[in-house]
Amino acid sequence: MTGIRRILAVLAATCVPLAAAAQASLYEYRGADRMEKIVAAAKQEGTLTLYTTIAEKDLPAVIKPFEEKYGIKVNVWRAGTDKVLQRTVQETRAGRYDVDAVHFGSPEMEALAREKILAPVASPVQKDLLEGSVPAHRKWAATILSVWVQAYNTNAVKKADLPKTWQDLLDPKWKGKLGIEAKDEDWFATVVHQMGGEKQGLAFFRELVEKNGISVRKGHTLLDNLVVSGEVPLALTVYNYMPEQAKRKGAPIDWFVIPPAIARSNAVGVTVHAPHPAAALLFYEYLLGPDGQKAMTSIDYVPTNTTVASPMQGVKIVQTDPIESLDEARKWGKLFDEIIVRRAGK
Repeated sequence: MTGIRRILAVLAATCVPLAAAAQASLYEYRGADRMEKIVAAAKQEGTLTLYTTIAEKDLPAVIKPFEEKYGIKVNVWRAGTDKVLQRTVQETRAGRYDVDAVHFGSPEMEALAREKILAPVASPVQKDLLEGSVPAHRKWAATILSVWVQAYNTNAVKKADLPKTWQDLLDPKWKGKLGIEAKDEDWFATVVHQMGGEKQGLAFFRELVEKNGISVRKGHTLLDNLVVSGEVPLALTVYNYMPEQAKRKGAPIDWFVIPPAIARSNAVGVTVHAPHPAAALLFYEYLLGPDGQKAMTSIDYVPTNTTVASPMQGVKIVQTDPIESLDEARKWGKLFDEIIVRRAGK
């Protein structure tokens, strides 16, 4: 939910009404020759513009295979989440239609959908995606997952002693040994729901903080490094690739999952006013299909396409609800602050 509480402020700052526009016909086309039509039209357009938050170092691995396969140039504008959201909204409301496709966090994609900036897409590939990857309106689809796992220092914690359930963390042996990232409200909300509802879930976290305490750290990279150093023997919320990459380098760290694993998704959508609608749609198909998903896994992302091998193979994953993340950001931010953050170290 990082940044979600700023979304409403970003949208409120741009209040020019949207103009109505027709969707590109290919977005909803379902004929047997669908891909042939998309590819032919996309090659005629020859280019597309993508707004994204994908890390600069990761862009070549994702973009180059698409460009080489189809001969279509992808012009990328990259920035942080808030800036991508704000630019997309402001340009559209001003009648400036430069962007063809957008790729960033699913809650922010839902915000764009509500602004009527994204077009619904009917695609066969959607059936191959993990549950929760495509909302009913079909205006975006999740491409990759940032999966939270639990990480531990292998010098400080024995594998045999690892907790198998959340209730196991109430054991006094974990007192002073637990850490969490400071902005993981959507993880918190989802775990609470998985515990049988708000009453039970919130009661558990209050008890855990009261009995054993939780050290709150700002930034997943920092938290991961503190596990490596041993300052935080067991972290509750780091992204799966972080301890895995450190482990490969010989660091005393490993990871496990208190099931189910919770994941936050990034998603792709094509715009209603795309100047290159076919190229945008082809890029959408690429990112969600085997080629794009394998490109993502090559740089340690977790795919949403169930036909592609995942580094989290065999692990049950529950995605955070981007609609709840958007609509209830203030509620869960307040609860997380009150129960976890403000009581840190007490």
